[in-house]
Amino acid sequence: MDRPTLAAMIDHTLLKPEATVDDVVALCEEATDLGVAAVCVSPSMLPITEGLGVGIDICTVIGFPSGAHQPAVKAHEAEGAVDAGATEVDMVINLGLAMAGEWLALQDDIGAVRAAAGSALLKVIIESAALSDDQIVAACRAAETAGADYVKTSTGFHPCGGASVEAVRLMAQTVGDRLGVKASGGIRDAATALAMVDAGATRIGCSASRAILEGLS
Repeated sequence: MDRPTLAAMIDHTLLKPEATVDDVVALCEEATDLGVAAVCVSPSMLPITEGLGVGIDICTVIGFPSGAHQPAVKAHEAEGAVDAGATEVDMVINLGLAMAGEWLALQDDIGAVRAAAGSALLKVIIESAALSDDQIVAACRAAETAGADYVKTSTGFHPCGGASVEAVRLMAQTVGDRLGVKASGGIRDAATALAMVDAGATRIGCSASRAILEGLS
């Protein structure tokens, strides 16, 4: 895979709680230089300063990082984010519902954000490292039924860990070509990014975008 092709699959990410507006400006400038698909920032950083990130999608996170919010709260956050310029929203599921097998309730959780996000691209974070294979499959199916555009492995903040090749492969097999698959969490070098793509990832969420792209042979 060449550098421009991989760059076009990357969400250049800055979600550290201590990030400043100046950090986001630097992120957007670097994103433009690298030619990535999107920047992903905390909702408090929206709107992005005019003139930054031209030609790049603006992604934010909803219910982040725990997902343990009321659906109405997530929906309100998503609506506000879209109004502030987000073109993509990455929502965290209520992980407790997945662990309990409450799949209809999980669909409602996702569906509330889907309705509020309008035409924005919706990626659903399932925290795959915390789930069994059967739970990963069921969570992906719930996301698809609720109208998601992508399923995403991880927030990168859960103690169970981030993306794995095995989880990405299972997610890709479950959703086929109907949804995208975003691998995120712990992807810091080119070899790992390419392994995720080989397993079926169509987006990569990372903060080490430059190092990854410069690591392509």
